[in-house]
Amino acid sequence: MTALVHTRAELAAELDKAPGEIAVVMTMGALHEGHRQLMRVARKRSAFVVVTIFVNPLQFGPNEDFEKYPRTLDDDLEACRAEGVTVVFAPSRDDVYPGGAPSITMNPGPLGEILEGASRPGHFSGMLTVVQKLLMLTRADVAYFGEKDYQQLALIRRMAGDLELGVEITGVPTVREKDGLALSSRNRYLSPDQRLAALALSRALREGAAQSDPEVVLAAAGKILEEEPGVRVDYLALTGSDLGPAPESGDARLLVAARVGSTRLIDNVPLTLRKDA
Repeated sequence: MTALVHTRAELAAELDKAPGEIAVVMTMGALHEGHRQLMRVARKRSAFVVVTIFVNPLQFGPNEDFEKYPRTLDDDLEACRAEGVTVVFAPSRDDVYPGGAPSITMNPGPLGEILEGASRPGHFSGMLTVVQKLLMLTRADVAYFGEKDYQQLALIRRMAGDLELGVEITGVPTVREKDGLALSSRNRYLSPDQRLAALALSRALREGAAQSDPEVVLAAAGKILEEEPGVRVDYLALTGSDLGPAPESGDARLLVAARVGSTRLIDNVPLTLRKDA
């Protein structure tokens, strides 16, 4: 039976019942198959799984979609029950930030200033602040995050290591629709025509990942994006797997962000580079 709790005291009472390792999956609700896959991976390893549902105001910019972000708690709770989640923690803003917006927040450092950080100032500071708070509140031993938000995953790993939080951060591969579109709560904002245009993102990533020469990867992916008039590219970047400079040979990441209509989408894929002599 999945317990739904809203306050810190209620959460603590449930956590006291944990027989061992506590796993956490953090979400902002509007759960889809990608979130459910995180829960399944967590359940395979841990008997006690906590899912947090909190739309964090700190990580939304002034022109972003905080107010219209979908809130679907009843449906989300049913999804968590179906996946065998132990506890759903759905706090209010006052429960997470009892003193109001915190005056001290997490500094994401240089890694938080590139890619998404350059496009969304303050986003990663707000994200890391709430993640750190929720890791502590849930007493997590291991936390699961999707690779679709790859820069977020990299920053959380860095924070957990640099601050010695004692929490294992585990990434789970991106879940996609049959046509390749990465699952996202924001996909529901797309009209049918916009959704077709959005497929250019995953097509571009697949084409880029099919190449091995670093100089060819971006050109191949960029060509597909340029040919889709319904997509306005924010960035297309080839990096190392740690989001540092891309190596001439070895593991790398190809990342894209773009607007389709008024909806901003992100996606990425892993690839292996090999610079031919």
